Amino acid sequence: MKKYLLKDALEKGYAVGAFNFGTLEVLKAIIASAELTSAPVIAQISEGALKFMGEEYLKQIIVAARKECKVPLSFHLDHGTSFESVKKAIEIGCDSVMIDASMLPFEDNIKITKNVVDYAHEKGVFVEAELGSLAGIEDNIKVDDDKSCFTDPSQAKEFVERTGVDSLAIAIGTKHGAYKFGGEAKLRFDILEAIEKEIPTTPLVLHGASGVDATAVDRLLELGVDIKGAKGIPDEFLAEAAKKHVCKINGDTDLRIALLIGILHNVEENNKNIDYRKYLTEGMAEITQLCSKKHALYGSANQAKK
Repeated sequence: MKKYLLKDALEKGYAVGAFNFGTLEVLKAIIASAELTSAPVIAQISEGALKFMGEEYLKQIIVAARKECKVPLSFHLDHGTSFESVKKAIEIGCDSVMIDASMLPFEDNIKITKNVVDYAHEKGVFVEAELGSLAGIEDNIKVDDDKSCFTDPSQAKEFVERTGVDSLAIAIGTKHGAYKFGGEAKLRFDILEAIEKEIPTTPLVLHGASGVDATAVDRLLELGVDIKGAKGIPDEFLAEAAKKHVCKINGDTDLRIALLIGILHNVEENNKNIDYRKYLTEGMAEITQLCSKKHALYGSANQAKK
């Protein structure tokens, strides 16, 4: 197996931006941001995105992207819910996969994750799993607030040792979707530090980490999109996490907001335009700008030069 991208991040004290895409345009914008900032990057697909794009189309897109990209680029399955979806992701060329059995009892989570690890490692593919569970909605993943739970640090070491998993997604207060906090934002850095002590050589992952920037929300409201009350993870929290053992920070909602802002702004300014290339180009530019800022925030900018 080649060296895991997240191991370099762990050794050097930064986090890799992991961004979801469901169209070629979004993927190209993500890659453009990484090349502009000389940052390693992870492009993620969900089960929903895989279905939307089509397996064969996505397989060829991955091949082309690897040929064109000038910085370290990894493809990852986000929130795989079954062995079959993991197998499909490996077949189309993903470098790593996530198996998410976090809503099941601890022993069941271990059993399912170990099965995936054994299969994936034989194929030279890395595996991420989750311990604890995040509230919110992402594609076909929906967890109510009362069903979410923080990661138990005392279980982390046992889970990693028994499964052989390469990275661990943890729950410390982040949340999927655009509406993460009703009041003051708060993350449990005490839990993060306790987990780090238990598994100091395992890269940690933050899901549900979109910032949902207040300025971006205001722009969407001005453009007529009802996103009032949306609130995400403050930049300073993400920067602090990236300096610790969090080596991969996921983003999806932020990219959706950025793309929509670009498209709607272009339509508003050019209401006679029917050329989709023009409004998509502006949407892509918004994503590239957003992700470029994330690379700098996470400390991954310029890491591809070293």
